[in-house]
Amino acid sequence: MFKSGSTVFVLRGVLAVIVGILAISWPGITVLALVVLFAIYAFIDAGVQTMRAFSSRGAGPVIWHLLLAVVGFLAGVIALSWPAPTVFVLVIVVAAWALVGGFAEFFAGFRSGESAGTRALFILAGLVSVVFGLLLFSRPGVGALTLALLFGLYSLVYGFSQIMAGAHDRIPAGKA
Repeated sequence: MFKSGSTVFVLRGVLAVIVGILAISWPGITVLALVVLFAIYAFIDAGVQTMRAFSSRGAGPVIWHLLLAVVGFLAGVIALSWPAPTVFVLVIVVAAWALVGGFAEFFAGFRSGESAGTRALFILAGLVSVVFGLLLFSRPGVGALTLALLFGLYSLVYGFSQIMAGAHDRIPAGKA
Protein backbone atom coordinates (compact mmCIF):
# COMPACT_ATOMS: atom_id res chain seq x y z
CA MET A 1 0.00 0.00 0.00
CA PHE A 2 2.78 2.43 0.94
CA LYS A 3 5.64 2.78 -1.50
CA SER A 4 8.36 3.27 1.11
CA GLY A 5 9.09 3.26 4.78
CA SER A 6 9.63 7.00 4.67
CA THR A 7 5.99 7.52 3.64
CA VAL A 8 4.88 5.57 6.71
CA PHE A 9 7.12 7.72 8.93
CA VAL A 10 5.70 10.92 7.48
CA LEU A 11 2.07 9.78 7.68
CA ARG A 12 2.50 8.54 11.24
CA GLY A 13 4.22 11.80 12.12
CA VAL A 14 1.47 13.94 10.62
CA LEU A 15 -1.16 11.92 12.48
CA ALA A 16 0.75 12.31 15.76
CA VAL A 17 1.06 16.07 15.21
CA ILE A 18 -2.69 16.34 14.59
CA VAL A 19 -3.43 14.31 17.73
CA GLY A 20 -0.99 16.48 19.70
CA ILE A 21 -2.63 19.71 18.52
CA LEU A 22 -6.08 18.36 19.40
CA ALA A 23 -4.92 17.15 22.83
CA ILE A 24 -3.40 20.54 23.65
CA SER A 25 -6.37 22.45 22.25
CA TRP A 26 -8.98 20.44 24.17
CA PRO A 27 -7.35 18.78 27.20
CA GLY A 28 -10.72 18.11 28.84
CA ILE A 29 -11.94 16.21 25.80
CA THR A 30 -8.62 14.35 25.69
CA VAL A 31 -9.10 13.18 29.27
CA LEU A 32 -12.65 12.09 28.48
CA ALA A 33 -11.38 10.24 25.39
CA LEU A 34 -8.92 8.33 27.60
CA VAL A 35 -11.82 7.29 29.85
CA VAL A 36 -13.82 6.11 26.83
CA LEU A 37 -10.81 4.19 25.48
CA PHE A 38 -10.37 2.54 28.88
CA ALA A 39 -14.06 1.56 28.89
CA ILE A 40 -13.76 0.09 25.39
CA TYR A 41 -10.71 -1.88 26.50
CA ALA A 42 -12.59 -3.15 29.57
CA PHE A 43 -15.54 -4.29 27.43
CA ILE A 44 -13.26 -6.05 24.93
CA ASP A 45 -11.39 -7.73 27.78
CA ALA A 46 -14.71 -8.86 29.28
CA GLY A 47 -15.62 -10.45 25.96
CA VAL A 48 -12.24 -12.16 25.68
CA GLN A 49 -12.53 -13.51 29.24
CA THR A 50 -16.02 -14.81 28.48
CA MET A 51 -14.73 -16.62 25.39
CA ARG A 52 -11.85 -18.07 27.43
CA ALA A 53 -14.31 -19.25 30.09
CA PHE A 54 -16.35 -21.25 27.60
CA SER A 55 -13.26 -22.69 25.93
CA SER A 56 -11.82 -23.99 29.22
CA ARG A 57 -12.03 -27.69 29.94
CA GLY A 58 -12.29 -27.57 33.74
CA ALA A 59 -14.76 -25.81 36.01
CA GLY A 60 -12.07 -23.88 37.90
CA PRO A 61 -10.86 -21.77 34.96
CA VAL A 62 -14.44 -21.16 33.84
CA ILE A 63 -15.35 -19.52 37.13
CA TRP A 64 -12.24 -17.33 37.21
CA HIS A 65 -12.59 -16.23 33.61
CA LEU A 66 -16.28 -15.42 34.13
CA LEU A 67 -15.39 -13.46 37.26
CA LEU A 68 -12.78 -11.49 35.31
CA ALA A 69 -15.35 -10.90 32.56
CA VAL A 70 -17.85 -9.49 35.07
CA VAL A 71 -15.17 -7.26 36.64
CA GLY A 72 -14.10 -6.00 33.21
CA PHE A 73 -17.68 -5.31 32.16
CA LEU A 74 -18.43 -3.47 35.42
CA ALA A 75 -15.21 -1.44 35.07
CA GLY A 76 -16.34 -0.33 31.61
CA VAL A 77 -19.82 0.58 32.84
CA ILE A 78 -18.42 2.49 35.82
CA ALA A 79 -15.94 4.36 33.62
CA LEU A 80 -18.70 5.49 31.26
CA SER A 81 -21.21 6.20 34.05
CA TRP A 82 -18.82 8.15 36.27
CA PRO A 83 -16.01 9.57 34.13
CA ALA A 84 -14.78 12.08 36.74
CA PRO A 85 -13.98 9.45 39.39
CA THR A 86 -12.42 7.31 36.66
CA VAL A 87 -10.12 10.19 35.70
CA PHE A 88 -9.30 10.71 39.38
CA VAL A 89 -8.31 7.04 39.74
CA LEU A 90 -6.23 7.26 36.56
CA VAL A 91 -4.34 10.26 37.93
CA ILE A 92 -3.76 8.51 41.27
CA VAL A 93 -2.43 5.41 39.49
CA VAL A 94 -0.06 7.54 37.39
CA ALA A 95 1.02 9.43 40.53
CA ALA A 96 1.75 6.17 42.37
CA TRP A 97 3.62 4.84 39.33
CA ALA A 98 5.71 8.04 39.16
CA LEU A 99 6.54 7.84 42.87
CA VAL A 100 7.51 4.17 42.88
CA GLY A 101 9.44 4.48 39.63
CA GLY A 102 11.08 7.69 40.81
CA PHE A 103 12.31 6.15 44.05
CA ALA A 104 13.58 3.11 42.13
CA GLU A 105 15.49 5.34 39.69
CA PHE A 106 16.81 7.53 42.51
CA PHE A 107 18.23 4.55 44.39
CA ALA A 108 19.51 3.00 41.16
CA GLY A 109 21.69 6.09 40.87
CA PHE A 110 23.65 4.93 43.90
CA ARG A 111 24.33 1.51 42.37
CA SER A 112 27.96 0.73 41.69
CA GLY A 113 29.19 -0.15 38.24
CA GLU A 114 27.67 2.83 36.42
CA SER A 115 29.57 5.90 35.28
CA ALA A 116 29.14 9.10 37.29
CA GLY A 117 27.13 10.70 34.48
CA THR A 118 24.74 7.77 34.24
CA ARG A 119 24.28 7.71 38.02
CA ALA A 120 23.60 11.44 38.05
CA LEU A 121 20.97 11.03 35.32
CA PHE A 122 19.29 8.23 37.28
CA ILE A 123 19.19 10.41 40.39
CA LEU A 124 17.87 13.42 38.47
CA ALA A 125 15.22 11.39 36.65
CA GLY A 126 14.19 9.80 39.93
CA LEU A 127 13.82 13.17 41.63
CA VAL A 128 11.78 14.56 38.72
CA SER A 129 9.48 11.52 38.82
CA VAL A 130 9.01 11.80 42.59
CA VAL A 131 8.17 15.52 42.33
CA PHE A 132 5.77 14.78 39.47
CA GLY A 133 4.07 12.05 41.51
CA LEU A 134 3.75 14.30 44.56
CA LEU A 135 2.27 17.10 42.44
CA LEU A 136 -0.28 14.73 40.93
CA PHE A 137 -1.24 13.47 44.39
CA SER A 138 -1.59 17.01 45.72
CA ARG A 139 -3.70 18.34 42.83
CA PRO A 140 -5.34 15.42 40.96
CA GLY A 141 -7.81 17.66 39.09
CA VAL A 142 -5.03 19.77 37.65
CA GLY A 143 -3.05 16.57 37.18
CA ALA A 144 -5.64 15.17 34.77
CA LEU A 145 -5.38 18.21 32.53
CA THR A 146 -1.61 18.18 32.88
CA LEU A 147 -1.53 14.56 31.70
CA ALA A 148 -3.60 15.52 28.67
CA LEU A 149 -1.25 18.43 27.89
CA LEU A 150 1.84 16.25 28.38
CA PHE A 151 0.30 13.66 26.06
CA GLY A 152 -0.26 16.42 23.50
CA LEU A 153 3.32 17.67 23.80
CA TYR A 154 4.64 14.13 23.53
CA SER A 155 2.54 13.56 20.42
CA LEU A 156 3.89 16.74 18.83
CA VAL A 157 7.53 15.88 19.55
CA TYR A 158 7.03 12.29 18.41
CA GLY A 159 5.18 13.41 15.29
CA PHE A 160 7.84 15.89 14.25
CA SER A 161 10.58 13.32 14.88
CA GLN A 162 8.73 10.83 12.65
CA ILE A 163 8.30 13.46 9.93
CA MET A 164 12.00 14.29 10.12
CA ALA A 165 12.93 10.59 10.00
CA GLY A 166 10.73 10.15 6.93
CA ALA A 167 12.16 13.23 5.26
CA HIS A 168 15.71 12.13 6.05
CA ASP A 169 14.96 8.67 4.66
CA ARG A 170 13.91 10.24 1.33
CA ILE A 171 17.18 12.16 0.86
CA PRO A 172 19.46 10.18 -1.47
CA ALA A 173 22.69 8.84 0.05
CA GLY A 174 25.53 11.34 -0.06
CA LYS A 175 23.18 14.37 -0.28
CA ALA A 176 22.60 14.80 3.46
